[in-house]
Formats: sequence, structure tokens, C-alpha cells
Amino acid sequence: MTVTDAAPLFKLPLIAILRGITPDATLEHVGALVDAGFDAIEIPLNSPNWADSIARAQQAYGQRAWIGGGTVLRDADVDTLVEIGARFIVTPNTRPSLIRHAVERGLIVVAGFATASEAFDAIDAGAQLLKLFPAATYGAGHVRALRSVLPASVPVYVVGGVNTATLADFLAQGAAGAGIGGELYKPGQSLQLTQSHARAFVQAYQDVQG
Repeated sequence: MTVTDAAPLFKLPLIAILRGITPDATLEHVGALVDAGFDAIEIPLNSPNWADSIARAQQAYGQRAWIGGGTVLRDADVDTLVEIGARFIVTPNTRPSLIRHAVERGLIVVAGFATASEAFDAIDAGAQLLKLFPAATYGAGHVRALRSVLPASVPVYVVGGVNTATLADFLAQGAAGAGIGGELYKPGQSLQLTQSHARAFVQAYQDVQG
């Protein structure tokens, strides 16, 4: 599958990262994000009982949003994600063998990278989207430089330290979207705070679009 633009995949090109969420908290927070307009939800695999959380989210909201797993490092975890209905994975690094396995299993892969060399390795392995991580460390100028050599057909998402104030600059320099983690959700936070953060990021993205 080739993704030529962020829009056909995620209507809102912001991936909500719910790192550390528990199964009991999953449905209300995922529901709040979906109601706010998010349609890509990532639950990292270093969260407690992640398979249970992802399965619950997929069953309840899989018709309204893409539900996926993040911080995916092993082929066996890819297989588990397929079994519980996840539709995409996000990796923290560039591991071509893992990317190929996930693509063969029918998953969309958002592959973590930092350099142009890593990006091309991920693309060659079949990754449909790229994830610049940690974006705040590299800055928006790094995105601009990478976009000058990377295929236009492969969206670059920025992840790591992206907030409502910096989102516009990353998008202006060529990022197709962003993954939002701790600036959106921290374990144990209230549902009201998740709702407030979600609305703020949706508004920040809409402000860029005019």
C-alpha cells in the first residue's frame, strides 16, 4: 500500500499516543479522543496489559478510528497485534526485518527514524509512513532538509515533544502530521484533562489549515 497523502489514511493527521494507559481507563479516554476528532490512536506496548487495552479499543472504536500499537520491537508482538485487530504499528527505530514482517501481515507501518539513511531503509522495507523521533531534539529545520530528499509519496510524522505551539512550524516545514504523547495524555490524568488537551491540539491543527 502506498500512502500518497496523510488525509486518505487518517482524517486528522494527529496520532494520539496513550502511553501507560491501563485497560480500565482505555475506553473513556479513547472515546474522548475520538469524539474530539482524533481517528488514530496508538497504545504503546510498554503500557500495562497493552493487548487488553488495544483489543478493547478496537472492539469499541475500531469502526470510527484506526487503533494501533506503538513501541513495537518484536515480530511476535506484530502477530499478537494482528490477532487482536490492530490496524497499524509505530516503531521507535528502523528495523527492516520487523517492518517487512508487519507489512506482510497487512499492517500499516509508521517507522521510527532520525536520519535520511534510516528513512530510506524503512521505505525499502515497506514502511508506508515515517516517524521522525524525537522531533523536538531535531527541530523543524531537520524536517525541511529531509523532505528535500525523501519521496513526496511518503508522509513524515513528527513525534516527541511536539506541542500546540510548535505544531504549526513542523507542518510548515513539510511534516504531514504528528504523534502526540505526553503533551496529550499522561497515565492517571483526568478525563477532563484529556478532553481539554485533545480540543487544543485539534484547534492548533485547524488553525494551520486556515
